[in-house]
Amino acid sequence: MTSNAWRDLLSGEEPRFGMWIASGSSYLAEICAGSGLDWLMLDQEHVPNDLRSTLSQLQAVAAYPIEVLVRPASGDPVVIKQLLDIGATNLIVPMVESAAEAAALVAATRYPPAGVRGVGSALARSSRWNRTSDYLITAEDSITLTVQVESTAGLKALKDIASTPGVDAVFIGPADLAASMGHLGRPQDPEVVEVIEQAISDITECGTAAGVNAFDETLARRYVEAGARFVLVGADVAMLARGSDELARRYVTTDEIL
Repeated sequence: MTSNAWRDLLSGEEPRFGMWIASGSSYLAEICAGSGLDWLMLDQEHVPNDLRSTLSQLQAVAAYPIEVLVRPASGDPVVIKQLLDIGATNLIVPMVESAAEAAALVAATRYPPAGVRGVGSALARSSRWNRTSDYLITAEDSITLTVQVESTAGLKALKDIASTPGVDAVFIGPADLAASMGHLGRPQDPEVVEVIEQAISDITECGTAAGVNAFDETLARRYVEAGARFVLVGADVAMLARGSDELARRYVTTDEIL
């Protein structure tokens, strides 16, 4: 437990493409884990996904060669502690707007005296219930922290956030950022795209990996050209919705809405 594979991937030359698991389903998570993508994001912020269902998904995908990030609904240190204890090793925390907030999140992932994470390794999957005898010593090296910047307030503090010790990556959230800029529902607005490209450049300049969400392929590749190291390019529920829509268009001839 002395290294982290996701951190190693982010330090490489190739961009890393992943998808959102928003269903809260371990079955769908396992299907997507075998896709050949680089990473998955198990979400708790916008979906019906709790600690137990997140654990089930982590267990379901553990056998597959794919990296997994878990996003809590907030940066609550109690929630972070629980996610780390069930075996999440890569966290992505939403709505970070200052270096102080970023530093507090780093502290939540560290045991004292470096941080405030509660010690319960004997009870935890993360240490294999203390079968990993040196977990308390090596845990810090096995965990990555990505913070999300998705507001104009966050952009003002972006370089300070990206330079915070212990922050491995900064992920730009286009939907909330667009809303913060007055473009609600329009993350592809040219002004938003320009701001995101500049943000990616600023993050990279700080020596930190930059990530972004972009379901549109042209936009995703544009952000890679701007320097994004990891891009979220799809979601399980969105793919199912669009796929079922297409089936209906092909086979249903009535205008009746069921």
